[in-house]
Amino acid sequence: MSCESDAKTPIEEEKKYKKESSTMEEVKTQEGVLVLKAMPEFKMEAYDAATGHYTEVSSEDYKGKWTVVCFYPADFTFVCPTEIAAMNAAKPFLDELGVEVLAVSTDTKFSHKRFVETEPLLKDLKLTIAADPTGEVTRKFGVMIEGAGIALRGRFLINPDGVIVAQEVQAPPVGRSVKEFLRQIIAHQHAHKTGEVCPANWRPGKKTLPVNTDVEPMTGNVGSYVNLNDLIDEADVKEMEEMVKAFKG
Repeated sequence: MSCESDAKTPIEEEKKYKKESSTMEEVKTQEGVLVLKAMPEFKMEAYDAATGHYTEVSSEDYKGKWTVVCFYPADFTFVCPTEIAAMNAAKPFLDELGVEVLAVSTDTKFSHKRFVETEPLLKDLKLTIAADPTGEVTRKFGVMIEGAGIALRGRFLINPDGVIVAQEVQAPPVGRSVKEFLRQIIAHQHAHKTGEVCPANWRPGKKTLPVNTDVEPMTGNVGSYVNLNDLIDEADVKEMEEMVKAFKG
């Protein structure tokens, strides 16, 4: 008997995950990888910079919504306020996309308040910053630096089904790109809505791959649907060239 009859394509598996989000805790991925798993449950005290008041947040608040949970090492550090400020600058676009944003560190809510009030970059901040002083939630998301008591730079995108669809973790010295993350959010929203998948570097206006209708003829023939210029065009090459040139001096 051929084993092909029982094989499932990645697209079929993805559809299965969408339909069976209630069983996401059964999805087996490598330890430390949360993609395709349910968002961990949590409840934390927080500082709401938009109102200037303390509040409480929980995973229940974000169910049924596109959500970004962003961990950062600590208040009163150096790269961290630049990341928070950049995410705040992108908030109007995230609001338009219906995306909730929650920042988290292992500092207390009192530290968060003072941090926002004193750091010039955080003037007019509209984000909510959750406090995880015990590290319980940070550990649930797998980004705790044990011994130091602080989080790695972990950023998680959760879809309305409560499933983590993107996970990015970096060491403390380097800040993350909000521009690239916004592109990823739009791509995931498009894929979630249409069933199509997005090639490398995809952005609105570029070609997608209609695996929901053309999966068989596309197999081994992706180049008939997109070409290299669809993936990396002249503007992309120019931007990469200038970036490397600036770095090398």
